[in-house]
Amino acid sequence: MNLSPKEIVMELDKYIVGQSEAKRAVAVALRNRYRRSMLPKEIREEITPKNIIMKGPTGIGKTEIARRLAKLVKAPFIKIEATKYTEVGYVGRDVESMVRDLVEVSVRMVKDEKLHKVENKTKPIVDAKILDALFTSKLAEKGEISDIEFKNNLKQDYDDGKLEDAIIEVEVTEQIKPVGMVGGFAEINLNDIFGGFMPQKKKRKKLSVKRARELMFNEECDRQIDPDSVNSEAIRRAEEEGIIFIDEMDKIIGKSATDSGPDVSREGVQRDILPIVEGSTIATKYGNIKTDFILFIAAGAFHISKIEDMIPELQGRFPIKVELSNLTKSDFKKILSQPKNSITFQYASLLKIDNIDLEFTDDALDEIAEMAEQENSTSENLGARRLHTLLERLTEEISFNASGKQPMTKVKIDRNFVRNIFSETLKRYDLRKYVL
Repeated sequence: MNLSPKEIVMELDKYIVGQSEAKRAVAVALRNRYRRSMLPKEIREEITPKNIIMKGPTGIGKTEIARRLAKLVKAPFIKIEATKYTEVGYVGRDVESMVRDLVEVSVRMVKDEKLHKVENKTKPIVDAKILDALFTSKLAEKGEISDIEFKNNLKQDYDDGKLEDAIIEVEVTEQIKPVGMVGGFAEINLNDIFGGFMPQKKKRKKLSVKRARELMFNEECDRQIDPDSVNSEAIRRAEEEGIIFIDEMDKIIGKSATDSGPDVSREGVQRDILPIVEGSTIATKYGNIKTDFILFIAAGAFHISKIEDMIPELQGRFPIKVELSNLTKSDFKKILSQPKNSITFQYASLLKIDNIDLEFTDDALDEIAEMAEQENSTSENLGARRLHTLLERLTEEISFNASGKQPMTKVKIDRNFVRNIFSETLKRYDLRKYVL
């Protein structure tokens, strides 16, 4: 999908309110990838992505911007927390595992695409095997009719979905249970090392038709897909299109540059991340991958530490710095109603299952948005996550009493409804006016 930066921002606007500066930065970074891919190879090798670092409190859209961006172009994407990694030599996750995780995501994406291509060819093969198993299991019920007529009757019932719970005996590949260990330097999956030397075992199992079809379909698809082509395409896609979102970047930085001494563990993680962001070759079970052209997007609140407190070499690898703004009452109101699959739409959809037709009036949205802004300014700033807290409390009684046994009932949430639910909270706001 070769979208222009303006078109990318328009797509992001459907899901994320505000933060136009951050959207522009990621849109340009994404478009530059397309521009680079169209250049001759000798020039292309010289151009690396311009990594981005975002600063802003939790819940204002940092992760969502990166996630939607990757989804938009079907790029391999992972979100990781910098705090889960430790310096080399300590027990814990090695920073190289973030690249291996990206490759795993890429392999799944490529495999799913190839599965869709072969599923039309695979379905008749699986159906034929299941019908044979059904014929064998129900032979005692055949009676006086011919084998052909009995098979035709079974096929008709099978096509109509009447035999989904029937038990049949089929031969399936026995799944090897994963055995793994975590070392100080890397994660090791013992099955990956020894799996190639152990032949796959077949086992006869009694399963429902529905479950047997799932297992046999997956096995048949795997037989028709060349794993080498999957792996090579996955590595290429992760290298050229991969996006790694490193959250909580501020948590691996010392409290300030004036601290009495360096925090070895924190600075150590920064030093270990540096060669990956600069460009290095990482060994994975699917082959070696170069990280030179992966797009890295880092983010953090940076309340205590500052971006400038990062080690200088790592700072230089994130040339685009974007500061996201706090959400206002106007932003909260838009978040409640405008984006696709907005929060109010989600709650209304959930309750519709239990025959509750939930409707939010415009003045109710105003009230909720104002409360969210006040709560974030007077207590911990949770960004848009504050809306989930408020809406859970607002719909708690309705959700608890809904059972689906009653006819469709319309429930209107207006300003008075909101004020009744949050009467104690609103009283607290009024009292604050008189407290010095």
